[in-house]
Amino acid sequence: MVLTRLFKKPVTLSGKKIIAAKALIHLAILLHIATLFYLGVTDNLGADPVKALLHTTGTWSVHLLLVTLLVSPLAKWLPFPGLMRFRRLLGIYSFVYALVHFLTYCAFEIQFDWSLIISEIAKRPYITVGFTALILLLLLTVTSPNRIRRLLGARWQTLHNSIYLIGMLALLHFTWSQKTLFGDSLFYWGVLIVLLVIRRDKLIKLTKPARKGS
Repeated sequence: MVLTRLFKKPVTLSGKKIIAAKALIHLAILLHIATLFYLGVTDNLGADPVKALLHTTGTWSVHLLLVTLLVSPLAKWLPFPGLMRFRRLLGIYSFVYALVHFLTYCAFEIQFDWSLIISEIAKRPYITVGFTALILLLLLTVTSPNRIRRLLGARWQTLHNSIYLIGMLALLHFTWSQKTLFGDSLFYWGVLIVLLVIRRDKLIKLTKPARKGS
């Protein structure tokens, strides 16, 4: 089903407005992270501040990951091509939240005992899945600059198509950690499934090389 575009004419933003909007995103997210840890240190995050930090940073990583996946179809539907200028930034901050989530776990739950951290990653499936998603997000982040994109050529797009896999791994990790498929987990899976259905033509194309080789 093709949705009618919301606006008859494409929405445009000047370069200065895009820069200002990006600056606001930087400020809002960094302030949010700083506030979280300030509240945690001052014992204002509830009875279990570590759990609150882990939950909040993890869910915000998921939020931004889903928003990143939403940018492309939303830019076409509105239409608002300038929205694509924010996709990389949102994806990077999804990684930032995921990294803060992992470092919070390492610092407060494991006390940076690296042998124990490696053991936990290897032996606890939901941590293995989450760590895999984190590593893939790291690869996407370090290869996001345009210069590296040009150096990688076609391989860049192949690598960045893993965003779909990352979305599934991140939600699997979240669902596993919540120990239930209902509530927030069900909502996030619903959003991801809708986004994947919207991209079904692209996903089908991605699977064609594998089918030919089988």
